[in-house]
Amino acid sequence: MALDSRVKTLGELETAPLFDLVVDLDTPLNFGDGPVGRRVLFGAAGGSFEGPALRGKVLAGGGDWALFREDGTMTLDVRLTLRTHDGALVNMTYGGRWVVPPGLRAELADPAKRYEADPARYYFRTTPLFETGSPDYAWLNDIICVGSGYLVDGGVAYRVLRVG
Repeated sequence: MALDSRVKTLGELETAPLFDLVVDLDTPLNFGDGPVGRRVLFGAAGGSFEGPALRGKVLAGGGDWALFREDGTMTLDVRLTLRTHDGALVNMTYGGRWVVPPGLRAELADPAKRYEADPARYYFRTTPLFETGSPDYAWLNDIICVGSGYLVDGGVAYRVLRVG
């Protein structure tokens, strides 16, 4: 089959570090099994973020309204409020997928071992977007990002990259 003549050659997508983010989590709230899977709220209790162009704190009150599908994949629906070191508020939202191979699920369910699991053994990716009224950080309103997540003691962490 021939390639559509309207398809153009583009340069490769490039990424640059935006920040590393650590979110401390409250005790999960399990809503139970619903029509599309098991809904669990992982509430944000705080945290921090730091990168080349911005740093600050994660405020309590947001969280991940996660959905666990029957196939074991978790879909993310996250809303967080970030406060920069100089006081600006930034709304951060992202979806994503956390896919854990069946052979790793028991290890991740064990509170004593879950944080020791190598993140390369599972697929944990996100697509952060930002919204702010701060003139100093208005550039965040117009960028696309990708993130790679992993478990940490007391929460979750992400390396967030800006897509150029």
